[in-house]
Amino acid sequence: MKETIKATWLNDLSFEAEVDGHKIYLDTATEHGGKNLGPRPKPLMMVALAGCTGMDVAAILKKMRIEIESLSIEVEGDITEDHPKRFEGMKVVYKVKGKDVPLASVEKAVNMSKEKYCGVSANYKEAFTIDHEIIIEE
Repeated sequence: MKETIKATWLNDLSFEAEVDGHKIYLDTATEHGGKNLGPRPKPLMMVALAGCTGMDVAAILKKMRIEIESLSIEVEGDITEDHPKRFEGMKVVYKVKGKDVPLASVEKAVNMSKEKYCGVSANYKEAFTIDHEIIIEE
């Protein structure tokens, strides 16, 4: 299996990427020579992790018949000061809202995503540490 995307230079430092038929614009801040027309590449790496693990956790909780009202994923990234500026760690915060949601079930779903299903996490953990936190709100 192979994944392919295409990114086309527009002008200055902005690009248009096509992913699964959807267009994403990438750029940088004006102080770095861009026009702020879209997100920066590194935050999109955090989006990829949030989406991948979030889809896993939602699907696993559904299979467990755990009813939730909402699920949000926040990813915090620690970036080095020196070039090339890269992630040296990320923290994934899972916020689950629902009545009587068992913490043990959410922990199991998160661990299954982390250890077995999330390909983004599997790639990233080869390069840096990934921590997680679970917050359950009623």
